[in-house]
Parts: sequence; structure tokens; C-alpha cells
Amino acid sequence: MVPTLEAPYNYHLSLSKKFRPMKMAKYFLPFFITCISVTATRAQDDLLTLEEAIATVLQNNYDIQLAKNDSIIAALDYKYRNSVFYPTLNGVAGTTWNNNNQRQTLADNSKREQNGIRSHNWNASLAFSWTLFDGLRMFATRDKAAELVAAGSYIIKEQMVNSIAQVVNTYYNIVRQKQQIIATNEQIALNEERVKLAQYKLDIGTGAKPDVLQSKVDLNAQKAIKLEQETLVVQLKEQLAQLMNVKTTTSFQVVDSIPLNTEIGLGNVQEAVESTNPTLLLLQQNIRISEFELRERKADLYPDLTFNANYIFNRTNNQTVINPFSPLFNQSTGFNYGLNLAVPIFNRFATKRLIKQTEIDMRNRQLLFENQRSQLNLAVIIAYRSYELQKKALALEEENILLARENVDIVFQTYKLGAATLVQLREAQNSLEMANNRLIAARYALKLSETELLRLKGDIIR
Repeated sequence: MVPTLEAPYNYHLSLSKKFRPMKMAKYFLPFFITCISVTATRAQDDLLTLEEAIATVLQNNYDIQLAKNDSIIAALDYKYRNSVFYPTLNGVAGTTWNNNNQRQTLADNSKREQNGIRSHNWNASLAFSWTLFDGLRMFATRDKAAELVAAGSYIIKEQMVNSIAQVVNTYYNIVRQKQQIIATNEQIALNEERVKLAQYKLDIGTGAKPDVLQSKVDLNAQKAIKLEQETLVVQLKEQLAQLMNVKTTTSFQVVDSIPLNTEIGLGNVQEAVESTNPTLLLLQQNIRISEFELRERKADLYPDLTFNANYIFNRTNNQTVINPFSPLFNQSTGFNYGLNLAVPIFNRFATKRLIKQTEIDMRNRQLLFENQRSQLNLAVIIAYRSYELQKKALALEEENILLARENVDIVFQTYKLGAATLVQLREAQNSLEMANNRLIAARYALKLSETELLRLKGDIIR
């Protein structure tokens, strides 16, 4: 018997109270799920719930892990965002050994020559540099780091939403195929009974051999269909395991029914989509990021003022010199400081060109946002129309399955009494089979439409 449809209730995948952009290193959505993660290998008949599947995907899925790692880089930049205001201090030290041959001719034409002149030199320096003004580029770079962190959180949420939607669809596709197997078992039971009746009629002389043979052919056909469905279930379980990034023997079981939410309203989705859809939020964030990039470019129009300071140490030991006025020992130390002002005068219009390119890029990001918003609104309308249609189709098929089952019962009873032919019984069975298939397909199609609406809204996780 195919499981009857459960009473509608508000079914929503909610793993946290509210999604918020992450702050600093914690931004990458630590969805620490209350569900226990699915283990790599499951015992026979171990039930895998949808919540466990989602929890495992959030922890193990490669795409989500890559998105988190990319966002960690932005979090590190944010953590050290104030370092753009700090000065730099560099130290250099070195030592050199020299062994030279030297020849000199002086102004009075006297000549001097010496081979193997050896000396040893030590040098060290500290260089301090502090940018005091750079056209406010430092402030733009610091503020942009916070926007990049928020963008990273939306990238993670977008990947999570898409991955969870894929898991939900795959999980309930397995449930759908399990229901198909139940419906096929019902057909097998009917055909087995039909074979017994046809054989009985043949044995008492009121039946015909073709009826027995046809009944057995129909029975074997249903058994073959069941084998195909069982194979498909194994394949779908493998796909689910791949999404969860776990090794499995596919021996785990899923629930028997598909819960449905028939109370989703179009207005509710349309009103919330711009504030919850991660793709739109990411595009909005990219527009804000481009504003800071433009400020960084415009900073090149202004002069740079830098404070510099240096400490220098130099020491030389000469073992021998060819010139009597050259020192055998020389050491110098010193400290100097000052200001450097770099004024941009002409750089072949490079700055002007880069500013215009950044402005165009900002307009392009705005156009991308407008285009995505338009496409998203259209997708919501299409998904909702499909959702409404599937609800009507489901109600129709729920009514139709009762009629088909009653019809089979009546024809079967009349066939036992010899008042109906095998053709009539087969037709009634075929009608029941098709009604079962349509009902199961309608349930799954409604779940797909529901999941798609929640995915577009970005509300499949909160």
C-alpha cells in the first residue's frame, strides 16, 4: 500500500535562528549542528534523517570548505586592517672580506703597486618609514576589509543554500523511489493473486491457458520494474553519499514519506527575497566594495607625505694600504631623518585611466545586481506558479488514487465470479499503477517546487 499523504504542516529547514554576516575570523558561519554527523560506514537498516544528511554536508562538502577557506583569507585581512596606518622598520646588516691587487700612478708620475691588500668591512642600517598622508588611501583600504568579510559570509551562505537544496532533492528522490517500490509490490501482489485465479479457473475448466500465461508475463514485468527501482535507489544513495563526502556501503535507510509545506505565500517570498537571497546580497556587497576601490584609485591624484629616518653603522679594517694617507681603520655611525613629499605631476594619464576603469566596473556591478534581481523575481514567480500547480495536481491525484483502488477491487471481485474478463482486470490494474505513479510524482514535484522557493528566498537556512 502506498503511504497516504501526511497532513500539511510548515516544514522548514532551520539550523540556526538567524543568519548574520560574520565578524572578523568568526564570519565563516560556524554552523555547529546539533545533529550527530553521519559516520563513514553505516550498519544495515540504520536510519539517515534529512537533518543528519544536511549536517554532514555542511561539515564535509568540498565546495563549502573551499568557500570557507577563501573567506578566512578575508578575515585575516580584516584582523590586521589597522596595520595600513603603521610605519615600517627594516634592518640590514652585512660583512665583506676583500683581497685586492692595486696599482697607482700619482700626479708626479711616481708609481705604487701592491698585491694582496686585504680588508674587512662591517655595515648595518635601520630604515624607518611612516606614511603620513597618501590621499586617504589607507582609510579606504581599512574600510574595504570589513566589506570583504561580509562578502565572504554571503559566498558561504550561497554555497550552503545550494548544497542543502541539492541534498533535500536527492534525499526525497530516494524516498520517492522507495514509494515506487511499495506501489510496485502492490502490483506484484495483485498479479500473484491473478495468476492463482487464472490457474484455478484453468484447472476447473472455466479458464483459458492464455490468461495464465499473460498473468505470469505481467507478474514478471512488475518484478523486473522492482529490480530497476532498487538499482536506482542504490545509485541515488551513492549520489547522496558523494554530496555528503562520506564513504558508505549504501546500506542506510531513509524515511518513508515526504513532508510538505503547502502554506508558502508569494508575497512573503517576494518581500523577503532582496534581504535574504545570498546572491543578491553578495552583488550588493560587491557594489560597496567597488566604491572603496574607487577611493583607492582617486588617492593617486594626491601627493604622498612620508617621514623617513635611518641609522647607519659602517666599519672597515685594512691590513695594509698602498696610499700613506689611507686609514687602516675607519668607522662611521650616524642618524638622519626627514620628510619626503611625492607630488604626482604626469604619469601618462595612468591614474585617470584607472579611475575611469574602476567607475565602469562599479556601474557594471550595479547592472549585474539589477539584472540578477530581475531574473530572481521572474524565477520566484515561475517557481511559485509551479508550486501552486503541483498542489492542485496533488489534490487531484489523491482523489484519483482512491477511485483507481476502488475500481481494481470491484473488477477483481467480478473477475473471481467470472463476470469480468482478464482484459478488464489488466486495464484496471494499469489504471491503478499509473495513478500511483502520478501521485508519487506529484508529491515529489511539490517538494521540488517548495525547496526551490526556499532556495530562491535564501531561507532554506536561517
